[in-house]
Amino acid sequence: MSIDRATTEKVATLARLRLQEDQKDAYTEKLNGIMNWIEQLQAVDTDGVEPLSKVHDIDTPVREDQITDGGIQDKVLSNAPETLEGFFGVPKIIE
Repeated sequence: MSIDRATTEKVATLARLRLQEDQKDAYTEKLNGIMNWIEQLQAVDTDGVEPLSKVHDIDTPVREDQITDGGIQDKVLSNAPETLEGFFGVPKIIE
């Protein structure tokens, strides 16, 4: 499959990208390169290959969940521009 300049413009519009006129040809070439890679991948024979759920056969260590408040309220609130009774102070939006 080949991508032409009109398709590149349509993709840019759908992606909400503003391309300059001198960029459109370069992006058309890049999209054609991506499509060539996709065609190469589709040509690979994958019959009889089992899908992988993970690359390595190593179990992920699991820890017990512990519910805490973090114990660092002072550190967190030290970044706030305004605090009020131990909470973030924000301006009132709705009257």
